[in-house]
Amino acid sequence: MVFRFRPERPRRGLILATVLAAGASQTAAAADKDIQVLMDQATLVRLERPIAEIVVGNPSIADVAVQNSTGLVLTGKSFGETNLIVLDAEGKVIISRRVVVAEPSGGYVTVYRGAERQTLHCSPNCETPLVIGDSPGYFETLAKEIKSKQAIGQSSAEGDKQTE
Repeated sequence: MVFRFRPERPRRGLILATVLAAGASQTAAAADKDIQVLMDQATLVRLERPIAEIVVGNPSIADVAVQNSTGLVLTGKSFGETNLIVLDAEGKVIISRRVVVAEPSGGYVTVYRGAERQTLHCSPNCETPLVIGDSPGYFETLAKEIKSKQAIGQSSAEGDKQTE
């Protein structure tokens, strides 16, 4: 919808103010909704005021990184629910919302061999994601491989910085 303010018609200005006020209340209602994020994915959270303090109820479910003074990157780490509280410099709440981390809608295959569980993500090729609840030996082996891969990437990035 496009609204044009015309000073020569005060009645329309009143209608515009009413419509804008209604939109503001809808925005406030939208601010009360949950923040949905997929596991191992990120979403941007934009805020109306600069951030001074961030609280995440359970950082093993979701992690937050500051993008800039009014933006956060929220990453889903494991399935579940937690909460996010962001305060400004005066200690006033900017947002206080529930964060719901869910599994992506498709591509996961769970293989059971007796009591042993392994998860694969097959979209289009089958890969082995690190999934909480998989058999301990399988999970630990994958976790070590991922840490090694991250260490290699980190050392490469640090090496690149040293040459600049």
